[in-house]
Amino acid sequence: MGLKYTSFLWGLAEATVFFIVPDVLLSFVALKSRQKALRLCLWVLVGALGGGVIMFTWGALHKASADQFLVQVPAISNQLIQEVDQQVETIGAMATFAGPVSGKPYKVYAVHAGAGGLNLPEFLLISIPARLLRFLLAAWIFSALSGSLLKGMHQRNKYILLSCCWAAFYCWFFSAM
Repeated sequence: MGLKYTSFLWGLAEATVFFIVPDVLLSFVALKSRQKALRLCLWVLVGALGGGVIMFTWGALHKASADQFLVQVPAISNQLIQEVDQQVETIGAMATFAGPVSGKPYKVYAVHAGAGGLNLPEFLLISIPARLLRFLLAAWIFSALSGSLLKGMHQRNKYILLSCCWAAFYCWFFSAM
């Protein structure tokens, strides 16, 4: 399976059931090729939007079962779900922009946007920049690091260092959430 399909599936999975962000894949690709990572951002986005439609629809049809599912996903608690619900109730689909900066998963925003009766096309239009900006930023940052601070480092060592950084991040993230 090619990286395009892997990127698409990762975006779809993370927007529905998976708990590791596609930025991980994008960062590894960006260490070697900024252009390839930037192109893959679009595939991740398409997958994420597909997952957003699934979760939005689930929330619109049966919020209680969607919430029961969400609390089974690592780093999602009832408190986080209530916070997102309140954000969506207060500012509507624009609440989706809060997710990337607060560590709250897109899937929770999608469920509660659907449950809140928001307009699906509007939610998806807002989701595009809300999701894509973070993906592009990850690709750009890791590409810039590879070409500057890590420039003299062997590619394999860059991958090892990045693996350690992601592992440390997720250890911290899961303990904090």
